[in-house]
Amino acid sequence: MKTTSISSPLPTQAQPSMESLTMEAIVTTAYGGPDVLRLQRVPKPQPTEKQVLIQILSTSVTAAQMAMRTGYPLFGRLFMGLTKPKMAISGTDYSGEIVQVGEGVTKFKVGDEVFGSTDIGGGCHAEYVVVSEDEVIHHKPANISHNEAAAINDGLTTSYPFLVHAAQLAPGQHILINGASGSIGTAAVQLAKHLGAEVTGVCSGRNVAMVKGLGADHVIDYTQEDFTQSGVQYDVIFDTVGKSSFPKAKGSLKAKGLFLSPVLDLGLLGRMLWTSFFSQKKAIFMATGLRKPEEKMADFEAIRVLLAEGKVQAIIDRTYRLAQMAEAHAYVDKGHKRGNVVVEMG
Repeated sequence: MKTTSISSPLPTQAQPSMESLTMEAIVTTAYGGPDVLRLQRVPKPQPTEKQVLIQILSTSVTAAQMAMRTGYPLFGRLFMGLTKPKMAISGTDYSGEIVQVGEGVTKFKVGDEVFGSTDIGGGCHAEYVVVSEDEVIHHKPANISHNEAAAINDGLTTSYPFLVHAAQLAPGQHILINGASGSIGTAAVQLAKHLGAEVTGVCSGRNVAMVKGLGADHVIDYTQEDFTQSGVQYDVIFDTVGKSSFPKAKGSLKAKGLFLSPVLDLGLLGRMLWTSFFSQKKAIFMATGLRKPEEKMADFEAIRVLLAEGKVQAIIDRTYRLAQMAEAHAYVDKGHKRGNVVVEMG
C-alpha cells in the first residue's frame, strides 16, 4: 500500500504590525501659534550602539519650547531653522521606562525607570525617544513620580550650572531670583537655599505664599514693588524669565555682583562683552544645554542626589495628555504658570 506524506507548511515569522513600528508624536509643521502642532503617527526610533529606547511616561512643556515653536527671537533661527523648525518633534525632558537596548549598553537594562534630558536633540513630545547611555540620563529616584521627574528636570538642569558654577553661590550671600514662581525659578529658590544663601524671590501676589513655602527668606510682589528701586543690593540677580536687564538691575548689584540670565538676546550679549572688560559687575548668559556631555552629566548626578534626598521638590501647575499639547502651549504662552506644566502619556 502506497502512502502519501503531507508536509506541514513551515511556520511563518509574525510580521510586526504597523502599530508596533510607529508611535504618536507632536510634530511642529511651521513657526507660529499652538495651532501649528499636529498629533501624528511617525516611525518609532530604533536604538543603535550604546543607545536605549525609552517609552516616555511623562514630559514637560517649558518656555524654551515656546521659542522653538514661534521662532523668536529671530536670531535663534540660525540654530532652530530659518523658515521652519529644524527639530520637528520638540520636547527636551522625559521620564519613562527603557524598553529596548542597543549593542554595547552597560549602564542600563530593559525595565529600568529613567529620567533625563535630550537638550537640543529634542524628540520628547512623543511616545518614545532614543538616547545614548552617555547623555543626560539616570535612574529615576524611587521617591518621586514620573510626572515629578519630568517636571523638575528643566528647572534644575538650568539653575544648577548658573548658581553652582557661574555664581559659585555660597552661604551668607544674598541672591534675588526674578520669576521665582516659574519652572526655573521654583527650582532656583530651593537650590539657593540648599547652598546656604539668603534668598529673595520676585513673583506676582498670588504666588507669594508658594515661593515662601519653597524657602525664600523674602518675597517681592512685582505688581506692587520694583526691586530695582528698593535700594537693596544683592551678590547675585538671577533673572530666570528675561523680564529685567543688566542696565536696569545694575544698581541693585553689590560690587563684583553678577547678573545671570538663561534668556538670550542681543542686548545681553553686548553687555556680557562690555562687562567682561570694563565692569566689576558682570552680565552672564550660559547655554546650559550646549555644554560638554561630561559636564552636564556631572551636574545631573548631583541633581539626582538632591531629588533622592528630598532636598528639592517639583511644583506642578497643570497636567495634560499628549493630544492636548496645543492647549498646554496656549497655557504656557500666557506666562503665568506656577512651576511646571506636565504632559502625561496615556
